Amino acid sequence: MANLPQNKVNFQSSTPVPQSAYVAQNALLPQNKAPTTHRRGENYRTPSQQLGRDGRRQFSTLTSDDSALITQVLDTDRSHERPYDATPISLKHILQAVDVIFSRVTKPDIHGNLLVPGSALVPTGAQTEALERHEKALHANLSSLHDNYEVPISLFNAISSEIFGKWLSGEDANKTTMDILRIVQHYDWDEKVVLTLGAFSVKDGEFWLVAQLYTINALAKAVGTLRQLPEILERASTALKSKFDAYNNLVNTVLKVTKCIIQLQELRRDPHLTTELESTTSTAHIPTAVYWTIRSIVVAASQLLGITGMGPEYVTEAWELSSLSHKLENIHSHLEETIKRLYDIIQRKKDDEALAAIAYILETPHIDNTKTLRVLFYKDDQPALYDGYSKRRVDIDVLKRKVVILFLSDLDVAQENEYMIAHQMYDEKRQFPTRPESQYEIVWVPIVDNWNEAKYQQFENLRNGMEWYSVFHPSVVSPTVIRYLRKQDKWNFVKKPLLVVVDPQGKIVHTNAVHMMCVFGSAAYPFTNNRERLLWENETWRMELLADSLDQNLLSWIQEGKFVCLYGGEDITWIRDFTRAARSVALEAGIQLELLYVGKSKAKEQKLKSIMRIIEEEKLSHVLDRNLIWFFWIRLESMWQSKGQQLKNELLSSTQLRAADTFSLRNDPVLKGIISLLSFGSTERGWAVIGTGSADMSKANGEHMLRSLREYTAWEIRRRELGFTPALNEYLAEVYKSTPHHCTNLVLPATGLMPETVACAECGRLMERYTMFRCCTD
Repeated sequence: MANLPQNKVNFQSSTPVPQSAYVAQNALLPQNKAPTTHRRGENYRTPSQQLGRDGRRQFSTLTSDDSALITQVLDTDRSHERPYDATPISLKHILQAVDVIFSRVTKPDIHGNLLVPGSALVPTGAQTEALERHEKALHANLSSLHDNYEVPISLFNAISSEIFGKWLSGEDANKTTMDILRIVQHYDWDEKVVLTLGAFSVKDGEFWLVAQLYTINALAKAVGTLRQLPEILERASTALKSKFDAYNNLVNTVLKVTKCIIQLQELRRDPHLTTELESTTSTAHIPTAVYWTIRSIVVAASQLLGITGMGPEYVTEAWELSSLSHKLENIHSHLEETIKRLYDIIQRKKDDEALAAIAYILETPHIDNTKTLRVLFYKDDQPALYDGYSKRRVDIDVLKRKVVILFLSDLDVAQENEYMIAHQMYDEKRQFPTRPESQYEIVWVPIVDNWNEAKYQQFENLRNGMEWYSVFHPSVVSPTVIRYLRKQDKWNFVKKPLLVVVDPQGKIVHTNAVHMMCVFGSAAYPFTNNRERLLWENETWRMELLADSLDQNLLSWIQEGKFVCLYGGEDITWIRDFTRAARSVALEAGIQLELLYVGKSKAKEQKLKSIMRIIEEEKLSHVLDRNLIWFFWIRLESMWQSKGQQLKNELLSSTQLRAADTFSLRNDPVLKGIISLLSFGSTERGWAVIGTGSADMSKANGEHMLRSLREYTAWEIRRRELGFTPALNEYLAEVYKSTPHHCTNLVLPATGLMPETVACAECGRLMERYTMFRCCTD
């Protein structure tokens, strides 16, 4: 067969064709006029039926380009001009009847082939079970078979005349196929093939009905005797068995392709499948499939006539039917691929519509929050939540008109910072339940890609150990909702936990409030973006910001007006030198100074314990509790995320912001201070920050701060004129100028806010950007 164009799907069969077939290859080319036929007494032969060397009839598959053939097939289609009085077709019922007919005559035999009705083979053992399953499936089809639908008898008769009558007159299979397509020209493609298959199945079923009743019914025996049924069945199970098997295989393949064509046509009528979407699939191959299916029916009909009445010399060779079956199998594979693609396209469209509906509900205020929560959590009208405090299943109504915090995470949540922050907040809520800022609830929503029994058990164990609410079962969160949660322009859940806030009217007011909760605690209630903005507008870079809710001693020192020095690092020599120098300067300057060691960010446990022990044993300074050291640095990172996001939002909403502008951190004093401390905490070197209450603070790396304190006499006069902190800042600036060389690192979490540029906390220049991967089990 000639190669098809590159943008087409080639249905070409790859089955080898014996040499004897090539004498007939040109016989089945589509023709514009009827082929010449010969009288029966003059070496009768039709263009589509050549006699082989053994004198038997042969059929060959089409060898011309399919595109040329399909042009002729498409020319026969007038389905768009269907008359209003055309006979309606009940495809489902006709196909169901056809299925029953072919099921009755194609039982599996003990060798895995097809059992010829009336044969003496008696399956036993496992084969008996196969036959029983076949009978059960058949009875299921029969029980649902309708008998009150209209059958297009006139069409059946016309098609049957073409299939069986024209073959007897010597007409070739291609012309018969085209004539049938003209008879059914006003019907859709799936209807064309079902009508043809229905007409064929009637004749096929009539013969095998007599064959099955031959031994138990007198009328069937009389008819069978006249048709020489015993001889026919004997040949079908012996000499012609391979050809009969090939015939049955072809019929079954025709039925499979027919069902695919119907399924494909139904999908094409789906309202979600637009013309643009449909053009991305190979639906243009339906006419090809219809042509070859009807043509195969024509060939199968000739085989049926050859086996049942015309004699062995009129029976087509088995390999020729197998070749045609192989071609249909190729078509079937292509149709199944197309169906799968269409299903995927339609499903994506449905998912997109569902996603848009969910987005509308979640992003629109309502009378209360129940509608929003029922969109997020729903399962067969059953209570969707689990109350961790009372340990019982509850309905969403328990959250009605409350602020709801949705805690999104995977199952590895217990050690996450977000979990500890939420737990701390919820403990405070339980301790003071009547306060206005305690009027909220937390709902844990686990998001896992592939659930299994072990993960379900892990979920239940975690759920049962929580005091807040959680989903009763992961299935209450639909895949479409999870898709919404994961979308980058929505909640952007990946792995890092999120605390998403739903207000009493059901509107999403914050897509991750964990950072404002970590920084401001219960003062962040009701955890909205607007509340976060107002809190930062009233905030300055001061010791009270760093000390808030961190340690009671810190708050007492600030209230007493003392200077507070927070310092860190892992260089114990520097720590000794710095604390002694700081105490000496405080004594000389006549100020009250309290020193508090706060370690470093992500410090190693053993090293941190060792340094804290030395500081306490040598009474160098106060030491922050080890658990609070962790919280101090986590809170600084949350400040970075929360304040940085607020600044970014302001820049993006500014009318003066140009498209080429990038997010800059240079001009905000609070964010500059946060970056400085995070930079200090990213290294083992020492550092310090000194201040009082709401006044300005001094900050520097360990080398510069220690040098400035040791050289106190050089700025003592300025201290008397300006005050301790302003004079220290002035001298630190001079120290920076005299020692310009430095190396500053800033390690930030990869999730959340990540600007394109960050200014150095010491010199103000833009820092170079690197990517770091870290694994630490300490």
